Amino acid sequence: MIVTRFAPSPTGFLHLGHAYAALFAWQAAQQAGGKFVLRIEDIDLARSRREFEQAIFEDLSWLGLHWDEPVRRQSEHFEDYAAAIAGLDARGLIYPCFCTRKEIEAEIARSAEAPQLSDLSAPAYPGTCKRLNGDERIRRIAAGMPYALRLDCARALAAIAPQRLMFEEKGSGPNGEAGRQMARPELIGDIVLARKELPASYHVAVVTDDALQGITLVTRGHDLFPATHVQRLLQALLGLPVPEYAHHRLVLDPQGRKFSKRDHAVTLRNLRQDGATPADIRNIVGV
Repeated sequence: MIVTRFAPSPTGFLHLGHAYAALFAWQAAQQAGGKFVLRIEDIDLARSRREFEQAIFEDLSWLGLHWDEPVRRQSEHFEDYAAAIAGLDARGLIYPCFCTRKEIEAEIARSAEAPQLSDLSAPAYPGTCKRLNGDERIRRIAAGMPYALRLDCARALAAIAPQRLMFEEKGSGPNGEAGRQMARPELIGDIVLARKELPASYHVAVVTDDALQGITLVTRGHDLFPATHVQRLLQALLGLPVPEYAHHRLVLDPQGRKFSKRDHAVTLRNLRQDGATPADIRNIVGV
């Protein structure tokens, strides 16, 4: 049975882009006689709000969507993500990173062969702290220096060798990718798995949740296609099932930009207040 999911973060009101993503996942499940799952990705406790979560439920119900209960909230399952990270750490695949974003950008700027940007719109990490010896890491941690936990991508790939990381793309990537794809996590590099203010990264949480919820088809926008490369690596390392993927187009504003939660004019709440109907929303986003 096909199981799809819509997984918004309760950090603002849903907009037209969210409506398209939710309807896309919903229709994929309905057409296959499958199941549609709602997940609340509230692992960022500093920005998540219950009022936005309630608005998500209201907006999706207004659109005519329904889902199984209970809804999975990431904030209630930190132990699942901690267990995944601990397993990677026990295998020597994680190292502490003490670099700030500014320091990373400066290091990249000094490099003659600067890495390309990662899927998270941040510079790919140049591996500065990976070169620290064990004593220096212990000294910095004892001194109270803040740090993140990074996945050592090279070691991780060596740990699963000679396994080939493949995934099935049922939609299309931003460059028209479709069909059987080879994941290349080395293009993304040593991603952050956790930091002090964030118990687990998006990548760790999403592969864990998808496995535990039995998601068989991940539907999401083209902008998240690169994330599949490193998530496929995590699935292999953690022994998780591999869903199929269907990346879809993004709904853009008249200027060709992605909608933002800060753009109140296109939130479903405001459109509803202005008299829009669910049919109107479907016509606007093209589903």
